Amino acid sequence: MAPQTNLEDVVDSEVKEWHFHIYFHQNNPEEHAAALQLRDAVLRLRRDGAFVAVPLFRVNTSPMGPHPVGSYEIWVPSTSFAPVFSYLSQNRGNLSIFIHPLTKEEVRVTPRDHEFRNAWMGAPFPLDLSVLPDMMSEVPLQYASLELGYSAPGPDFTLEERRRIGKNVERILEGEKEAARAPPRESD
Repeated sequence: MAPQTNLEDVVDSEVKEWHFHIYFHQNNPEEHAAALQLRDAVLRLRRDGAFVAVPLFRVNTSPMGPHPVGSYEIWVPSTSFAPVFSYLSQNRGNLSIFIHPLTKEEVRVTPRDHEFRNAWMGAPFPLDLSVLPDMMSEVPLQYASLELGYSAPGPDFTLEERRRIGKNVERILEGEKEAARAPPRESD
């Protein structure tokens, strides 16, 4: 299957929320303490405005759902994905972090989010996908009161603004020898 290239389809299917699952071996006191230190650091940095990231209040001290070891979840809207990813990649120590998008395809029937659309920082762990729900008709909304992610009142940019930005980037990159050129549009 070829990658999508229709701007409207790509924008409509854009992932707007992510989960970062911090894993620790629940019987290893040092890993458990390191995981909690990282959680507290994320909470302080959120308070101070570094990014928007919402750790779930609960820390799982045993396997929970598809996660085979102790863990906790951090919800992140796409607008904070890069700063949170950057922070965690530099500060996770030896902890493994499972990252997946939040879409309605987070389910057992089509576990694309957990099985195919994921990434790992550190060593990956096998997941038990059989415990995921059978079907979801809509994207699960989290922290709608923040009006971020899927709860945002509107898009960051209209399609026309995105086209204008893209055209300007292409114009600027004409002078960069190392930058690949976009192929011509089919309508050009």
